[in-house]
Amino acid sequence: MPPPSPPVYDYIVVGAGSAGCVLAHRLSADPQVRVLLLEAGPNDSHPFIHMPAGLARLVHRKDVNWDYDTAPEPQLDGRRLWWPRGRVIGGSSSINAMCYTRGVPADYDDWAASGAEGWAWRDVLPWFRRSEGNVRGADALHGGDGPLTVSDLRHVNPLSRMFVEAAQQAGLPANADFNGPHQAGAGLYQVTQRDGARCSAATAYLDRATRARPNLTIRTGALVNRVTFENGRASGVVYATARGAFHQPATREVLLCGGAVNSPQLLMLSGIGPAMDLRRQGLPVVHDAPEVGRNLQDHLDICTVVQATQRLSYDRVSDTAIAWDYFVRGRRGAGTSNLAEAGGFFRSPLAPDDRADIQFHFVPAMLDDHGRNRLPGDGYTLHACFLRPRSRGRVTLAGNRIGDKPRIEPGYLGDASGFDLRMMVECARISRTILAQPAFDGVRGAPIHPHRDDLPDEALAAFVRAKAESVYHPAGTCRMGADALAVVDPQLRVRGVEGLRVVDASVMPTLPGGNTNAPVIMIAERAADLIGRG
Repeated sequence: MPPPSPPVYDYIVVGAGSAGCVLAHRLSADPQVRVLLLEAGPNDSHPFIHMPAGLARLVHRKDVNWDYDTAPEPQLDGRRLWWPRGRVIGGSSSINAMCYTRGVPADYDDWAASGAEGWAWRDVLPWFRRSEGNVRGADALHGGDGPLTVSDLRHVNPLSRMFVEAAQQAGLPANADFNGPHQAGAGLYQVTQRDGARCSAATAYLDRATRARPNLTIRTGALVNRVTFENGRASGVVYATARGAFHQPATREVLLCGGAVNSPQLLMLSGIGPAMDLRRQGLPVVHDAPEVGRNLQDHLDICTVVQATQRLSYDRVSDTAIAWDYFVRGRRGAGTSNLAEAGGFFRSPLAPDDRADIQFHFVPAMLDDHGRNRLPGDGYTLHACFLRPRSRGRVTLAGNRIGDKPRIEPGYLGDASGFDLRMMVECARISRTILAQPAFDGVRGAPIHPHRDDLPDEALAAFVRAKAESVYHPAGTCRMGADALAVVDPQLRVRGVEGLRVVDASVMPTLPGGNTNAPVIMIAERAADLIGRG
């Protein structure tokens, strides 16, 4: 007997991260449309995913993390930087720190000015509002009944409140809403949480009712190897599970939602990318697209770490106590913390316009090497990142199979002007100023990183080169634009072929000034509308 024919799907969504969950939900809302959602990782059933503070305990779990490392970075003492990316239903929204920020209107107006027509602030605000279910209610800038619940923190550490006070003492205004009329200032983050639990894109968009739709199929442990083409049109995907390899056709479109690393990798493995690079890997060229994998951007982050003289931090909080409060007493206490509870946005003296150019995340614990190196005692950490880096990097193939991790070259601090390094020194200097304010006088202990409070700029530059890390916001590797070199057009359609789109952070022409999860969800909301109309 001949083998059974594969089921018929209109759309195949590759990657069940923030964007993929949105597309699966919105497209399958039409009962006449059949959608297949493929995710390389497992389901989001691990309890640490849903307990917000569990993110600290997910660091070492490679079963939910792509666990990437960059190539040696020339401007960072040749170090390889760790890039955790979610490999689980919900993607990075299932392992991130849940801070809900969007950037500012000028960030999106810049996209439109660069050729991404239809992506100016006036165009994207309705899609931010559609996605958002803010517990404070709806207004001109916020949605109140969208799937993604945005909440105020249930639990705030005293050290986080000290940071907000110290930042005001240093000259930052108080700000209760970083997504309001003004971004600059210091305050507590609103977070993607619902009733004290993480509200990932999976929680928000793949609820029980959505998962039960007969026209939506979700497959986990499904690693897509390549997109297939017929007569210049994406015809389906080849993917592998524990049961074997399969070719699954798509009658309408294939939608790549793998993020800034995986989407360009899959395009190149499918024959869309720089022709010379593809031939070097023995891959056929479907379309010569030189910019696939280029234009890589990320927010580089420097941490200032200080010991505390009082036991207020989360460094030695009992796991048993956290679990008791959270799982037994009903989502209470430190288990509801996103750890990066407070923060702010600051316009430095080097800012070229009126936008804040530095973002802070304050953590009431001592963090070194992403928390993988546990420091003794108690303390606190202030992250600071430069929001609009000029440096650009790239993602390239290290082999011609999906199992070969791509080569990631962020190019941190590589801009010829040296401006990015000057900004990172400014980040370290302003962090030191804030932590020296009277609000911390009663708890301030010895400096840990850097080891002295009085380092000159040259020493701070060396500190940045030795200790700066990613704050997990890679973007730009499948740039959207109107020019012929842009990987996707403003409708997110891959140039040179038909029936294929990219929907994730890789399409961003430039980084927005803040965390990237909310913008990715916005992109997917608008993409679903574009696809439905087209």
